[in-house]
Amino acid sequence: MVLDLSVSRHTYIEDCEVCCTPVEISYTVQDDALASFDAKTLE
Repeated sequence: MVLDLSVSRHTYIEDCEVCCTPVEISYTVQDDALASFDAKTLE
């Protein structure tokens, strides 16, 4: 998974590469570094 660290806060849905289940990805960036990351299935 590649994250765009030029965006300070981002949430999007991506299908799992293994089982194709939709996963909601949320992350925040602070000082050009990943500050938080969360991934949860949408079932």
